[in-house]
Amino acid sequence: MVQPFNRLELTASLMACSALRYSPAGIPILDCQLQHESLVHEAGAERSIKLLLNAKAVGMVAETLVSQPLNTMFRFNGFLAAGKKSTSVVFHIDSFQMV
Repeated sequence: MVQPFNRLELTASLMACSALRYSPAGIPILDCQLQHESLVHEAGAERSIKLLLNAKAVGMVAETLVSQPLNTMFRFNGFLAAGKKSTSVVFHIDSFQMV
């Protein structure tokens, strides 16, 4: 049986961040918005991709990301999940580095 796989690596600009908040257990949480632009090949044609993606960081990643400058390009790693109160996709960031 094949195990499901949910990992995403994305280069994107950090466009906006909410204020750092804390879960009832005291875990830091940061909601942010990422902007990605790239060119990809699909069905033999070049396609321009431009998107805004809601993202979330938790724990030490949130504490580090909140101090990063906006409009800066990073390589983000994480996974996709549905939002808590909707079915919209949220990128959960578990690591990042400036590019």
